[in-house]
Amino acid sequence: MGTEAVPVTELLQQARAGDGRAADAIFASVYAELKRAARLQLRRHRDALDTTVLVHEAYLKLSAGAHLAANDRSHLLALSARAMRQVLVDQARVAHAQKRGGGVAAVTLTARIGSEERAVVEVLALDELLGALHEADARAAQIVELRYFGGYEESEIAQMLDISVRTVRRDWRAARAFLLAELEK
Repeated sequence: MGTEAVPVTELLQQARAGDGRAADAIFASVYAELKRAARLQLRRHRDALDTTVLVHEAYLKLSAGAHLAANDRSHLLALSARAMRQVLVDQARVAHAQKRGGGVAAVTLTARIGSEERAVVEVLALDELLGALHEADARAAQIVELRYFGGYEESEIAQMLDISVRTVRRDWRAARAFLLAELEK
């Protein structure tokens, strides 16, 4: 049986058992999805990384440990969205340090928050806001991360988190309200 027929969950188990080929097969099986998420994310950044570089950097972050921590395909994609966020935040920190406060790539939340709200936040500020949101509501923060950094639709997020689309929408509205309130401080 070829690795393309093996479910990601099984490949993850094999990778955790030390099978290096399984780890490669995992990456290959979700590569197109990761490229799609990276492409959506990079549209918001003018001087950001190349799509392929972002995907590979995220993969390196994911596989840096002794084994992949994901339980299944959905968990892997969620962890990938978080890794892409971390890569972009790391890049913003480097740019911030090099320019001593200037030139940090701005991220527009309007594409995900709504056209009536005009909020532009730097990558580092958004990262801080998500940290605060995570303390207040971890699932809502995860939804923002998946939607904003992963580029996933509500139905995809619902499936990944094993919740209803209605719950995703409710948590998204709550997260949006929290982020906007924090922005106004």
